[in-house]
Amino acid sequence: MTVSAEAYLAVVTETISRVAAAQRRNVAGAADLIAAALRADGVVHAFGTGHSEALAMEIAGRAGGLVPTNRIALRDLVLIGGDPADVLGPKLERDPAVAHRLYELAPIRPQDVFVLASNSGVNGAMVEFASIVKERGHGLVAITSAQHSARMTSRHPSGRKLADFADVVLDNGAPYGDATLPLPDGGAVGAVSSITAALLAQQIVTEVVARLVAAGQRPPVYLSANITGGDEHNAELEARYAGRIRRGS
Repeated sequence: MTVSAEAYLAVVTETISRVAAAQRRNVAGAADLIAAALRADGVVHAFGTGHSEALAMEIAGRAGGLVPTNRIALRDLVLIGGDPADVLGPKLERDPAVAHRLYELAPIRPQDVFVLASNSGVNGAMVEFASIVKERGHGLVAITSAQHSARMTSRHPSGRKLADFADVVLDNGAPYGDATLPLPDGGAVGAVSSITAALLAQQIVTEVVARLVAAGQRPPVYLSANITGGDEHNAELEARYAGRIRRGS
């Protein structure tokens, strides 16, 4: 396969179409779960590590997205928990103990629901966090690569993976290793998981809003802060969830 922008576009286009078709039912299931939580005055908490944090940013705090959303991140340990900055590092996501601290630091209520993203679905912090979420009785949507996860051994002591805990699992369609265009001497370039995860996130949000509208409710949706009246609109909606959603970290 040729390594070029055009080749990558072709792969991305095919992958998006395949994921959208294959995950239609799971997108609907995720939207049902989240819409039910919002009707019960719940908040959506989104968590991803590494590049999967991009998924959490699609869910929480962006124009056209739901206001009752909160992004959880590894750096919360420093920004909120007071840990030293040097605790952060590429292997932190493999430590199951981290999950307990992150859950305790988050403004979580029993009716809240979670969206967790991990391409591999095997790192200790994410798997432990998923287990805590289910132990506490929350709904859980997982976004992962079925192909990549199937070829990995769990890094969690239980041997379980993110998908094992979820009420709804969405496959982002990424191949093992994420990158799609093979290089002549080994390796590959052109990762797709961030693109397909963003697609799934936006599809879920759109379907949640559709359900709220169909039920006669005014969906709490952000306007861009960079349009006239955006700040005022957003501040009014955010005030309804004071102390339950965090922005700016």
